[in-house]
Amino acid sequence: MDNKKYNFYDLVDIIAKLRGEKGCPWDREQTHESLKKAMLEEAYETVDAIDSKDIENLKEELGDVLLQAVFHAQIERERNVFDIDDVTDGICKKMIYRHPHIFSNEKAENSQEVLDNWEELKKKEKNYKTQTDVLKGVAKALPSLERATKVQSKASKVGFDFENTEDALKKVHEEIDELYDEIVLGKTNNIEEEFGDILFSMVNLSRFLKINAEFALTKAIEKFINRFERVERVAISNGKKLEELSASELDDLWNIAKNTTEI
Repeated sequence: MDNKKYNFYDLVDIIAKLRGEKGCPWDREQTHESLKKAMLEEAYETVDAIDSKDIENLKEELGDVLLQAVFHAQIERERNVFDIDDVTDGICKKMIYRHPHIFSNEKAENSQEVLDNWEELKKKEKNYKTQTDVLKGVAKALPSLERATKVQSKASKVGFDFENTEDALKKVHEEIDELYDEIVLGKTNNIEEEFGDILFSMVNLSRFLKINAEFALTKAIEKFINRFERVERVAISNGKKLEELSASELDDLWNIAKNTTEI
């Protein structure tokens, strides 16, 4: 690898060459649809780098996200629709428009006022006529827990919300009872719906508890993996494979793993 210090437009030129007539067969075949998964994966890997406080990896992952933006812009450049300069122009104009307290004479005394102004300007920009339009405007491609949080928060802006944490918690219990009834009655057609209602009500509760539901579940997953690793380590040290242990033995190991980090 050479020692040249590349810049943003070098990346634009590289992607254009890869997509060009004598470019890379794989890159030339890509479409917006084929790249969707990569866009999500790179975004999640960036979040992982942030969570692990790995700054060097963060630099790399931000580059991967930038690559995705340039790649998608290049596809449209080839169709003479827009290019990366149009993308940059659009986001600059958006940031200026949505920060009138910086670039104009509007006032915003604190972060909450900034967010409130942002939402109002976004409604005008998107030509939303009703609050339902605002709810429908939340991206469907978001992780479901995050989308639920955003939808509930926007509904709350017009007063559609529980009064307190206790009421939100009661709703969780109510939804669990409804799922239990469906299971007991064997109404399999309604079980998925009731299960979804529990998840939705749990997200509501998380808002009142000031917890990010998506992050909380991520931490729970990591905790499970770490405990599972300790269980497997003990089994291996005893010359056993997990699949050779009974449910009772696995449960005993799990309880040990829950109460120690020394295994």
